Amino acid sequence: MNVTIDKNSGYCFGVEFAIQMAEDELAQEETLYCLGDIVHNRMEVERLHALGLRIIDREQLQELHNAKVLIRAHGEPPETYELALRNNIELIDASCPVVLKLQNRVKHAFDSTTRQNGQIVIYGQPGHAEVTGLTGQTRNQAIIVMTEQDLDQIDFARPVTLFSQTTKSTAGFYRMKQVIEERIAAAGGSVESFDANDSICRQVSNREPALARFAVEHDVIVFVSGRKSSNGKALFSVVNKTNARSYFVENEQELDDEWFHGASSVGICGATSTPMWLMQRVKERIEEVAEHVA
Repeated sequence: MNVTIDKNSGYCFGVEFAIQMAEDELAQEETLYCLGDIVHNRMEVERLHALGLRIIDREQLQELHNAKVLIRAHGEPPETYELALRNNIELIDASCPVVLKLQNRVKHAFDSTTRQNGQIVIYGQPGHAEVTGLTGQTRNQAIIVMTEQDLDQIDFARPVTLFSQTTKSTAGFYRMKQVIEERIAAAGGSVESFDANDSICRQVSNREPALARFAVEHDVIVFVSGRKSSNGKALFSVVNKTNARSYFVENEQELDDEWFHGASSVGICGATSTPMWLMQRVKERIEEVAEHVA
């Protein structure tokens, strides 16, 4: 049985940068706080916890003073920076440059459309850290949409500016764009007042066609990702559509020997939040399985 790890899978540069910053800081400090999981992968969070990284939530941040806190790649809303100043917290800012650029675009669009009685709409997952950072640029007035039913919140007679969470599906974004255009027309509004911005990270979107090609090259696909990863869910749907023998696992302990019967090739791939060391561990476990299912 031939077992191959997809060379295009693994961390995007934003996540890699954040983890490197955490490791560099922990080489000098016994403890470093991180606002939320540094990455949506339980195995990596546990590895960094052993090095001294402590995950805190927003309520705990309120009580923290005179400490160092890492801002992860997802970015943060303005109020986090304001709180840090009040509480004498030193921020280690590992916000992804792509996310920071999008935050700027959303803020400028909000300032501009507010004067025209417009609305900012974000195609993204409610409660997701990146989306929280983006809505913070609009004083939390942005409308978050994930499904067509969510579009009922929009007044289609008023101008609409649409953005996307950087890790969402490209196909999903353009489907949402099309439905909004149809709703504006049906409401008698002007499509010219609709500004759709494809703000999906190309490092993420380019993985979709590459993963689809990878999935057809193997009998079985094992997709490795944390279950909380939005990007992981989106990318797994791509491989699952292409190869029915695709399986989602968080680690090597979730592998089932039955999956590999009759397979001559197995492909391993993952999300932008999946570390290469974890995919390597899954590969080693499958190779052990191969010895007695061949």
